[in-house]
Amino acid sequence: MWISDRPAISLDELFKLFTKAELADRFGLRPQTQGQSKQELLNSLRARFPAALTLAQWQQPHPPQTLECIYKVDISAMCDRFRLMFFGNLAQDWNEFVLADLGLYRYEKVGFPESARAFHTRREVDDYLHLHECREGLLAITDPAAARQSEEAACAQGLTLDDILAAVPAEPYANEWLESRRGKLLLRIGLQYERRGAWERALDSYVRCAYPGVRARRIRVLERSAQFEAARMLAEQAVLDPESEEERQTLARMMPRLRRRCGLPRIPAQAAGAPLRLDLALPATPLRVEEQVRSHLCRHGAPAFYVENALVNSLFGLLCWDAVFAAVPGAFFHPFQQGPADLLQGGFHDRRRALFDACFAQLRSGRYQDTIRRNFAAKAGIQSPFVYWGALTAELLELALLCMSAEQLALLFHRLLQDVRGNRSGLPDLIQFWPADRRYRLIEVKGPGDRLQYNQLRWLDYCAGHGIPVSVCYVNRGAGS
Repeated sequence: MWISDRPAISLDELFKLFTKAELADRFGLRPQTQGQSKQELLNSLRARFPAALTLAQWQQPHPPQTLECIYKVDISAMCDRFRLMFFGNLAQDWNEFVLADLGLYRYEKVGFPESARAFHTRREVDDYLHLHECREGLLAITDPAAARQSEEAACAQGLTLDDILAAVPAEPYANEWLESRRGKLLLRIGLQYERRGAWERALDSYVRCAYPGVRARRIRVLERSAQFEAARMLAEQAVLDPESEEERQTLARMMPRLRRRCGLPRIPAQAAGAPLRLDLALPATPLRVEEQVRSHLCRHGAPAFYVENALVNSLFGLLCWDAVFAAVPGAFFHPFQQGPADLLQGGFHDRRRALFDACFAQLRSGRYQDTIRRNFAAKAGIQSPFVYWGALTAELLELALLCMSAEQLALLFHRLLQDVRGNRSGLPDLIQFWPADRRYRLIEVKGPGDRLQYNQLRWLDYCAGHGIPVSVCYVNRGAGS
């Protein structure tokens, strides 16, 4: 049977299907529900009705005036499996076909052979679904409200964190993509153990994977569990070969403390370049502080724009469009991909090195502006993991090409490509141009009580250290500027 006309449905499912007024009638609670939200009503009934019932059973003893019937698809698991096999994930669904036909979503056309698939064996599909079930089980533990929106997570309620950890395969997968998902899941499980102060169990989770950031978590857990020497030794190994700028930054904060706890002398910190500081006293307004500063700084001959991560990412995406959407084996396997499947994997750059080298060569030859303009016109509106079409206007694009030198764009693009996962965010909020002088400055804005985030600090340090004009604007609330 594909469809059931008398399915057993849970209380949460019932609340998704009917209005608050209909539910109050069904349970004979209309007078008591005045001033109660639908969620509050659900919470008040959940303990009384833990079991799933048919619609006829839910309607007793207050049947509705009209007969109703609920149909439930009984092959959801099979449909999800087919959907996974086509899209390579469970985030996309068949609505993609409709949205694409309507022209609401447009995707780059990338040629890929019929043999291109997200999965190559039935076992890989099974492994993905198993990891998904584990992830949903973790969601049921960490965010019950969100878990109730997921049928898989609802089924997993009642499991413990130990159950979830035991269900995750102990050995790494040969498939790099599956292994990345396994590692991310183990990292999330470890974080939950940390929040509970279960240091040994957190370490059990962390030592089973090599997901980015997990080594720093291991060091932190060793320190929190008073294993200072073990923490210091692992940190010193990491210092010699950090996996990313983020880990290098984290280690720089950890090492002085670990050396002190181990009775070792302090190592003098190296002086780093600092961005310029700009202090403004501005009155409180309903505007966001970034927009308030942009409006305050903007003047004739020196326009300012709120860009955050949009501008640098978009310029990179337009210049390197062909490299990003190259038909690399395993990168594309269905026509509804915003970007390549390996975008956030370590080998993304290496698999396309020659193509990216050709793109960066255009920055040296001066041809980059033509390529960026051509792709801005030809690719307008096509989904991209880098280009922010809603934020990139023709005016902003032309000012950027006029005022930002090829050398500085190369520096920004190199850092972005070095760690796509970590460096697509954290860029300064504003950019101000002086077109007559062909110069600009990036500006990070911080309102009262706000402080710089670690990924923002990394971008600020990089820009300041490489001669890219950058400032941090601190806003104080006053009568004027």
